[in-house]
Amino acid sequence: MDKKTEELRDIFIDVADSDTVTESQEESRGSLVSEPEIEERLEELISEMRDRYGFNTELTDEELCFLLEAVYDGYTDDEVADELDISADTVLRARLDLHLVRESDTETEFNVEEFRRRATAEDVSDEALAIEFNLTSDEVSHYRQIVEAQDESRRANDRYRDEFASLLDDADISGSLTGHATEDGLDDATEGMETDVSF
Repeated sequence: MDKKTEELRDIFIDVADSDTVTESQEESRGSLVSEPEIEERLEELISEMRDRYGFNTELTDEELCFLLEAVYDGYTDDEVADELDISADTVLRARLDLHLVRESDTETEFNVEEFRRRATAEDVSDEALAIEFNLTSDEVSHYRQIVEAQDESRRANDRYRDEFASLLDDADISGSLTGHATEDGLDDATEGMETDVSF
């Protein structure tokens, strides 16, 4: 176990009030968030997002709170997956459900913005995208999830991600997660889109 993983484990043990890290997924795991009012607000936001968008995983609110703080603390998907005893792909899908797109998610050999424009065009199949961008079908699905999360976040004016950052008070958040969609070169591509700011 490396130092970073040990730190994550120690934090988890502190807040879970238990020395058992791997337990059955049905049991409560607690949250890394120590302030009850912050945890309550995080769970309210998660519930709101779940109702608004629908989530692609069955993780509990507590597990999602844990994932949120771990991501904002700079832990990798693999490290979070190990702690929650789930797959890294499940962590990725949960992270994107919460509009948390890492900078590394968009570090590719092809133009992600061009992919986004093509992926959101009518009548463009996964097969066509795979050929055009020299990707496998799994990679097309992966990058579709990423650009869809970016678009969802933009339509909400990055409200959820910004409030998560404010609640978790992480000064280094800009170092690991992508900036506002307007800084990702999405202005032109989404010009004229209706912005939904009703909550």
